[in-house]
Amino acid sequence: APAEEPAPLSAGQLERRRFLIRLGGATAAITVVGAGLGAALTRREGSSSVAESPPEGTPTAAPSADDGLLEPAPGTRPETTPIERHYRIDINLTPPAIDEADWRLRITGMVDNPLELTLDDLRNNYEPIDRFITLECISNRIGGNLIGTTLWTGASLQAVLADAGVQEGAAYIRIHARDGFWEILPLETLYADERIMLTYGMDGQPLQQKHGFPLRIYIPDRFGMKQPKWITELEVMATYDQGYWVERGWDEEARVRATSVIDTVQAIDENTVAIGGIAYAGARGISKVEVQIDEGEWVEAQLRPPLSDTTWVIWRYDWPFEAGAHVFRVRCYEGDGTPQIEEENDPHPSGATGIHTAISNL
Repeated sequence: APAEEPAPLSAGQLERRRFLIRLGGATAAITVVGAGLGAALTRREGSSSVAESPPEGTPTAAPSADDGLLEPAPGTRPETTPIERHYRIDINLTPPAIDEADWRLRITGMVDNPLELTLDDLRNNYEPIDRFITLECISNRIGGNLIGTTLWTGASLQAVLADAGVQEGAAYIRIHARDGFWEILPLETLYADERIMLTYGMDGQPLQQKHGFPLRIYIPDRFGMKQPKWITELEVMATYDQGYWVERGWDEEARVRATSVIDTVQAIDENTVAIGGIAYAGARGISKVEVQIDEGEWVEAQLRPPLSDTTWVIWRYDWPFEAGAHVFRVRCYEGDGTPQIEEENDPHPSGATGIHTAISNL
């Protein structure tokens, strides 16, 4: 069963001040190897996709040092991602505009009680779930920025389907979206994870149009390609059908890959360099992060407790200062000790793997 949730918080409450640390009038410079905006999903058979990633150069913020937890290295990305910096991937140039007054979520197919639910029905008739969630695109490259964490609010899909009454012999849900996208969710997956939810809120506010208003789905441990936005219908079926991106050559399961990233390398005093970033392995958690400097021994970093069991982990390693150019590498281990895959693989078809590297001239 999923771990117990921490007390719900507004992501806005987690806004933190930015630290700019300078030494001798000069800031430690960092060049990230292998980072980039991240490619849109491969186009095949006339399909297209649109990628929107965070603007380059947007100031970063760090969690507060007065919360009694590990203080992130100066320059580490925010623990939660501002809405304007949260990535999105669409199959069309313009996101659909949906009028809430006319919209209904239809539950159809192999159910005893077909439903048509308004957004107010979902908000008022089902217990709201607040959960901090990290979402990543399968096309994200190692060190890329098609990943973000924020507070999501929604209703349990298990509870909604219980009201519809799933019939014997049903095995899948086809999720239909207004933009022409669709995906398939096995009922076995749904019943094994009560965290799967129909999401109508993001960062304490209704979903923005570009992020899927009025409704999208959240499925733990899966890349974003498995999680449609602008949902209009849930069709319960007995037979399997490939999803939109699976038809176009992407991985059928799309399980999140373990990844770790260096966000920052900064001198914080005359003797110490702080290195920091994030590590993420879906709902499988992170048990350890290690850093390597100039091909030396791998050393263990400190971890800040995650906001939930479905978010990234912030890590930090303080290194005795040595002037000059240095090469830094990072790797992580999943909650059960499984190491991340170090072999380099492109995002297609199952998500990128490899070690993130940074070069810093201190």
